[in-house]
Amino acid sequence: MVFISDQAKKKLISLMEEEGFSNNVSFVRFEVKSGGCSGLSYELTFDKEKKKEDQLFQYENMKILVDKNSIPYLSGTTLEYSGGLNGKGFYFKNPNAKHTCGCGKSFSS
Repeated sequence: MVFISDQAKKKLISLMEEEGFSNNVSFVRFEVKSGGCSGLSYELTFDKEKKKEDQLFQYENMKILVDKNSIPYLSGTTLEYSGGLNGKGFYFKNPNAKHTCGCGKSFSS
């Protein structure tokens, strides 16, 4: 299971609307890819279609897709958002990460 904080959810809904998506019919996609300064990096995108290899998580009114290869890395992860002058933007609180880089966009497990 993956989660989205209330603050991240509000920002996602706003961004989805700006980009022509709707949280009622579209998906937020969480992925882990090879790369980044710690070996693995997070990817966050919007999608209108669920692929065969995707697992769907419903968190409140948000539909989250995670591909089968990313699930072991993201189980129990919460997407957070911090705005303002010192804010980080979106970042992942991942209990599976053994090391996270300073920018919070990559990790190792």
